[in-house]
Amino acid sequence: MNRSVWLPLIAASLVLVSGCTTTTGGKGGKDTAGMANAGMNLATAATLSDAEVIELGKRTADSEDRQNRIAAANSKYAKRLQKLTASWKTVDGVKLDYKVYMKNEVNAFAVPNGSIRVYSGLMDKLTDDELRYVVAHEIGHVLQGHSKKAMQTAYATSAARQAAASSGNSAVAAISASELGALGEALINAQFSQSQENEADDYAVDFLAKNRLKTGGSVTALRKLEKLFGNDRSVFSSHPAPGERANRMAERIQAKK
Repeated sequence: MNRSVWLPLIAASLVLVSGCTTTTGGKGGKDTAGMANAGMNLATAATLSDAEVIELGKRTADSEDRQNRIAAANSKYAKRLQKLTASWKTVDGVKLDYKVYMKNEVNAFAVPNGSIRVYSGLMDKLTDDELRYVVAHEIGHVLQGHSKKAMQTAYATSAARQAAASSGNSAVAAISASELGALGEALINAQFSQSQENEADDYAVDFLAKNRLKTGGSVTALRKLEKLFGNDRSVFSSHPAPGERANRMAERIQAKK
């Protein structure tokens, strides 16, 4: 696994990119305009409005959709996901959009505009109850603002890396197609904090219980990941190890009985 699942947050990446230097092609001199614009974009990322984050999320999701093979509407994968999420099209006023990427990776991610993408490789490993948990976990990241923070950080990192000259347009409108690809890659490979993962896990279990659905899939899904990838490190890179999360979920579910 070289891509982490469940839209992670890059912690403290602003510090990592703050010292970037960009040179002009062929001359080796400093591109001060590009550097100044990168600095502007880093500052802008922290203050992107909700509308800008949503629009940037939509553009990023569209870019990822173009780069991946999406399961056909009549495929077993699309039908299954549609069935499991039929009553989850809008949650707390947020419209959600689900698609399956036909990839063998055990992966899924969410974008702050409500786009949730699940990989066929993950679906092959999970039961319906386990898959519901994964989707509910993703919804939790969106509704609790974790995805928004991840988008802001990934955008800042991408902007610094590209050091694009200012076009005079808004931050969202100015980003190019190539930068969107880099943004999507950064977003999918980023990391959530342990507290955010726990919050999303808690949200998922409460959400399932509220909808009168089984919650045990949270435990068994994480146990499967532990068996597949071990518990010394998470399949989700620096995320809390799946075995530890499974233990926590089991205790929480038992306490609510």
